Amino acid sequence: MTLTVTFSLVAGIVWACSGSPDDSAVTAARGSDAAGGGPPPSAQAAPPPQARSRPVKIAIPSIFIEAPVVDLGLDKQGQLGAPPLTKPREVGWFRGGPSPGEAGTSLIVGHRDTTTGPAIFLNLNALHRGDAVKVTRADNVTAVFTVDEVGKYAKDKFPNDKVYGNTKRPELRLMTCGGRFDKKHGYAANVVVFAHLASLKKRAT
Repeated sequence: MTLTVTFSLVAGIVWACSGSPDDSAVTAARGSDAAGGGPPPSAQAAPPPQARSRPVKIAIPSIFIEAPVVDLGLDKQGQLGAPPLTKPREVGWFRGGPSPGEAGTSLIVGHRDTTTGPAIFLNLNALHRGDAVKVTRADNVTAVFTVDEVGKYAKDKFPNDKVYGNTKRPELRLMTCGGRFDKKHGYAANVVVFAHLASLKKRAT
């Protein structure tokens, strides 16, 4: 499983998925902002962007996810590798883009499933607008994001600008496979979660 990348910052990533043929309907919670839905009307003022610090753990309470985060980079062909298939409970952060909490769009990806069974982002499409995504960083700050929107996009109609377009505020994208499964080409679509930074929690050291 690889991500094909062409970019000017963090743009043009397409997830080329493989795995088992299970799929379920995506739950979409559409927002009003084309760059990622925008915060819910009741949202409080977001905290300021943070300095760079790599993510070490992600937790999504509403779908019972807690997982370590590994760094992902590009190879010579411009491919962004996924977390190892032998470790389906890990997720990967694209270290070439902003870290969670920095200004801009941070990207975390994970497998939906592997040939041995379900993986960490199997139920990513079950998230709803307003759900929390908590990313713990190496500086002991937990960046808490609020989900704005969940979408499923065919590979040949993937909205690069919407998903990867640079933003002034800190935002997060979670991505996995979706759509129909073909043994030769893998999944036909990507599931993408759009979220914005809502709060910060500092762990005492």
